Amino acid sequence: MHERTQDAMTYVKNYGRQDLFITFACNPNWTEIQQALFVGQKPQDRHDLLARVFDQNQKTLMNLVMKAKIFGEVSHVYNRVAEARTSTCPHSHLLKDSLHVQSG
Repeated sequence: MHERTQDAMTYVKNYGRQDLFITFACNPNWTEIQQALFVGQKPQDRHDLLARVFDQNQKTLMNLVMKAKIFGEVSHVYNRVAEARTSTCPHSHLLKDSLHVQSG
């Protein structure tokens, strides 16, 4: 935990304060998950499925942020490795910095 705090502080020192903090969480009701479950299975029975679908959807989110620029120009994104607590779905935290254009 101490290392994560140091990483975040280094990020702010190098790139400045972030403009946006995003928590992206896996939803066990996503269609891709529900369709892949066998009869009687619950999403928490299939950690492999949750991780795979979460990863795919997170990549889609990153494409929207970086390429489609849904939040504007981006200079840096700090993506913390996805984490999953006991009996919950994976989630990740993203920090986004806008591109600061200097005039002159």
